[in-house]
Amino acid sequence: MDKKEKTKAIKTERDEPIYGPWRLAWQRFRKNKVSLIGLIVFALVVLGVIIVPMIMPYTVTDINMSNVGQPPSAEHWLGTDRNGRDVLFRLFLGGRASLQIGVSTAFISIIIGSTIGGVSGYFGGKIDLLMQRFVEVMQSLPFLPIVITVGAVMVWAPAEQRIFVTSLIIGCMSWMGLSRLVRGQILTLREQEFMQATEALGLTDVRKIFRHLIPNVTSVIIVNGTIVMAAAILTEAALSFLGLGVIPPMPTWGNLMGHARESYIFRNLPWVWIPAGVLCTITVLSINLLGEGLRDAFDPRNVK
Repeated sequence: MDKKEKTKAIKTERDEPIYGPWRLAWQRFRKNKVSLIGLIVFALVVLGVIIVPMIMPYTVTDINMSNVGQPPSAEHWLGTDRNGRDVLFRLFLGGRASLQIGVSTAFISIIIGSTIGGVSGYFGGKIDLLMQRFVEVMQSLPFLPIVITVGAVMVWAPAEQRIFVTSLIIGCMSWMGLSRLVRGQILTLREQEFMQATEALGLTDVRKIFRHLIPNVTSVIIVNGTIVMAAAILTEAALSFLGLGVIPPMPTWGNLMGHARESYIFRNLPWVWIPAGVLCTITVLSINLLGEGLRDAFDPRNVK
């Protein structure tokens, strides 16, 4: 290679753009076609549950006894239920409630898990020992029986507030796995050079944890948040199916599927409960695919 070609090669190498970790993660995520499809499907579901109830001329309390149990038609695309209510409207309005529970639960889980994991990993010693014993006690508790029991006890909550009560119950029982992941990451990060710089600057422990350590485990938190969201939607569906979650007239995918417990509706009105089951399955599957793609995208060993 002569001097001119060598100079050109060096210039080309220097002109190559340098991307940050988030840009690199997005580039890796785009190459995962299955996860990209999951993102698109989930985005369509979110847009649907926001827009469809807004443009349809119904409310959650509408009852039309002259139009009971009508099959799908041009006027009611998914038919009507035993109270004459439009199933399509209640399907997407119920999706709004179910997704709200999923997002709220993931937020609560992230706040609790990140805080406990961050404090435990940063301080270590006796504080870490006590916190990890507490985490182990929480993990040893049976998740579903406790959630069902607390949901059954909280019958005093109005229908509109059951969404927040259900989110709080599930979120308070779903943070332990994230706390262990965050703790493990921070045990490694606290020994790196940038933490020595924060020590030299005299920053407080709170600032070190929440401004310098927690942001460096954001990828772990995001991936775990998608997993918790999908699990929360399924848990809410199970609770509402049993009548222990969000109660009518506020619809969710769970209590819409709960109509199948009645043999008459199960045999003669399948359009009342099947669409909720299908949409719930599609949504949870898309979230899981999205989470798998995010996990691979943020993995530093993935250099493809």
